Amino acid sequence: MKVIVTGGAGFIGSALVRRLVLDEGVHVITVDSLTYAGNLTSLGEVMAHPRHRFVQADIRDGAAMERLFKDEAPDAVMHLAAESHVDRSIDGPADFIDTNIIGTYRLLEAARAFWSAIPAPKRDAFRFHHVSTDEVYGSLGPDGAFSETTPYAPNSPYSASKAGSDHLVRAWHHTYGLPTLITNCSNNYGPRQFPEKLIPLMILNGLEGKPLPVYGTGENVRDWLFVDDHADALWHVVKNGVPGEVYNIGGEEERTNIDVVRTICDLLDRQLPADRSRRNLITFVADRPGHDARYAMDISKITTELGWRPRHTFEEGLEKTVAWYLSNRNWWEEIGSGRYAGERLGLQAGAKEFAPATAD
Repeated sequence: MKVIVTGGAGFIGSALVRRLVLDEGVHVITVDSLTYAGNLTSLGEVMAHPRHRFVQADIRDGAAMERLFKDEAPDAVMHLAAESHVDRSIDGPADFIDTNIIGTYRLLEAARAFWSAIPAPKRDAFRFHHVSTDEVYGSLGPDGAFSETTPYAPNSPYSASKAGSDHLVRAWHHTYGLPTLITNCSNNYGPRQFPEKLIPLMILNGLEGKPLPVYGTGENVRDWLFVDDHADALWHVVKNGVPGEVYNIGGEEERTNIDVVRTICDLLDRQLPADRSRRNLITFVADRPGHDARYAMDISKITTELGWRPRHTFEEGLEKTVAWYLSNRNWWEEIGSGRYAGERLGLQAGAKEFAPATAD
């Protein structure tokens, strides 16, 4: 089987590529434009593998996408390429509209042109899998969970752009018959995550004795999904999912942001003791505009219909994650020396502060 993975040099994408090539015997063409969050070292184990090829290309380049499909003739596309950080979308929404909506449109059209021209057996088996987020559903109160039928109510430029791309994928299935699949996932964490996100940022700040800034009171709740579990779920969906369907993916591990930060502090104190607890570094800062209160996922559909469940508890996954960052200083020091120094994003006025602990 041959699969194109867009955004494959990113955090989730690289975990998926490694899983497909090393564990599933799949031939993978990794497509990535290598923006700030793309990192070829995350593909180190597979870059020279005979079942892997890397192509630097932008999904917004329709001609390049058409050539890619013509040259590779894939059996499936797993589309993860996206601008993904809420705070960056507050500072600069244009990139999110351009990549997440226009880029998805270009990719859909290239896939449709290829799919329409191939023989019937291969056409019937083809899949276009669009990977999205729980943030398209908006914010929950203290009870309940998002299901696949929850109305969309995005509250940030990022989530609005992902909602728009979800709707395009749905429309290309219903209008043109393209065999699409959509998955909406909860917050991912794990090794190799770019340090603008909550968990790696708090690990690295804690290691360096820097403040651990937390938005508001830190009571915002997220459901946490270990990245390798997510990669497993995505492959389940491509192999067994029904075209036109949506599947929610979550870890069933809800935590408040402040509890996540405290747990990281305790793990760091245990694995690398300091003069005082890292909890003393926690600092509360002004909240982010439009900060959703709570996300939670009902994963009964993917569990019942496709037989997938997450394997990692939050505590197991977080311990693995902290240990990885402690053992891979070169990976994150290279990022800190050039691409991202931990500054706060999403201030809207261009001012710079140290980065707060935001999960999204």
